[in-house]
Amino acid sequence: MISQVGYKKKTVTVNQREFLVQIVPFDNGDFISITEGKEKIGTLVVSIGSAGRTTSTATVIPAKSETIFLKMVSERVASTINGICIFSLNIQKELELDSMKVLMNEVMEIIRQ
Repeated sequence: MISQVGYKKKTVTVNQREFLVQIVPFDNGDFISITEGKEKIGTLVVSIGSAGRTTSTATVIPAKSETIFLKMVSERVASTINGICIFSLNIQKELELDSMKVLMNEVMEIIRQ
């Protein structure tokens, strides 16, 4: 039997583009995946945050673009949950600023639930 307790999934449409946001929570962190089109693991960033300390980030699979967005989401989630954030992004073309804002807000809303 497969359990999906805690698994969170939401489709977000921005500027006529459809993104699938998936979050798998763990006791010590979250795995976050944002994909456009096929569900693939894409660029991968890992951040570790803890109260009172600077958040550390490492790129596991480098991106051709969107590096600021990747780092920003991963670090914000890690510092919010005081844990580890593993963030994967697979998109078809570069994100516009308003798309970044909407996706960031959706991720943070899901994290806080």
